[in-house]
Amino acid sequence: MTTPLTGPEFGSYAADEVSWLLKDLSHLDLEGSIAEREARIQAGLAHYAESLPVEYQPDAAYRELFDKALATTAPRLAQAVGTVTELLLAERGTDLTLVSLARAGTPVGILIRRWAQQHHGLDLPHYAVSIVRGRGIDRAALDYITEHHKPETVVFVDGWTGKGAIARELSAALAEYAASGGPSLSSDLAVLADPGHCVRTFGTRDDFLIASACLNSTVSGLVSRTVLNDDFIAPGEFHGAKFYAELAGDDVSGELLDTVAAEFGDRTPAVAQARQILGSDRRPTWAGWESVEKIRKQFDISSINFVKPGVGETTRVLLRRVPWKVLVRDSHADEHAHIRMLAAARDVPVVEVPDLAYSCMGLIKDMP
Repeated sequence: MTTPLTGPEFGSYAADEVSWLLKDLSHLDLEGSIAEREARIQAGLAHYAESLPVEYQPDAAYRELFDKALATTAPRLAQAVGTVTELLLAERGTDLTLVSLARAGTPVGILIRRWAQQHHGLDLPHYAVSIVRGRGIDRAALDYITEHHKPETVVFVDGWTGKGAIARELSAALAEYAASGGPSLSSDLAVLADPGHCVRTFGTRDDFLIASACLNSTVSGLVSRTVLNDDFIAPGEFHGAKFYAELAGDDVSGELLDTVAAEFGDRTPAVAQARQILGSDRRPTWAGWESVEKIRKQFDISSINFVKPGVGETTRVLLRRVPWKVLVRDSHADEHAHIRMLAAARDVPVVEVPDLAYSCMGLIKDMP
């Protein structure tokens, strides 16, 4: 059985905060230009998980904006972390195995672990695993987790929902895993923000800025996006990723965790919010998917995959895809000042759509 990777040998997070169930591909040259990569993906010549985009490194002005955004949103992030953790403990009990979806889910998994440790004295195991749209979740990673932990304790964690593609991917992949002889695992994905109304377990359903979306590996333990490429991953091996040790001088992964954790404070408000959510109708309505389909038709976009809703997904479009337009509900909102800065840097038009269901949406360029 492949063994987990931990920092400082792989990633900048402490070894006790997360175990990466990944294969180290740091020695490989997997990055390609964003435009060439996008063209190959859209032409059906390559899958997005077979390579990596070149990591965008922001200038000083953008870093300053990130610092401001983190300081401003840290209390709200801490509240969402506390709420979703208290919700999990109330509903699932204290015997939990956290499994974050690398890489956006990993800082969130660490923060949930810290809340549980600080307020409940729990030392929850935490793993990061790969899930790939259209290819499913890493089966080798699931085998490892279920051989070491009781399947009923496993909780999958991510940062936020967009239109719900990953929530659907997870549900389908876990059903397939059980059907093929694996243990049954809960597909109830836990996220900080669920603006798409795609999950039952969330800290909030507001579309607000989660600062870890503002950067790439330098806010995610210096670990790349995950890679699933048959040239480098043999059957039975974990999916892969790279550790960008050379970016250590720009790493703010620990700063983000410490800034948010410093706002944890008293757990009473989080407990109250969790109780309120427990007493509400939490069933997913997939309202976000409907609003995305409406925008797709309105702007004559060929695929729903080219519409990325929410602050986090819009940021990703600008950082590592070929953007066409950015739609915003309010062109002066503080929560996406960094998006307007990125859009200006890449000469991407920002269009105000007052009745937008999300705070903003990123539209990917349809490349003929």
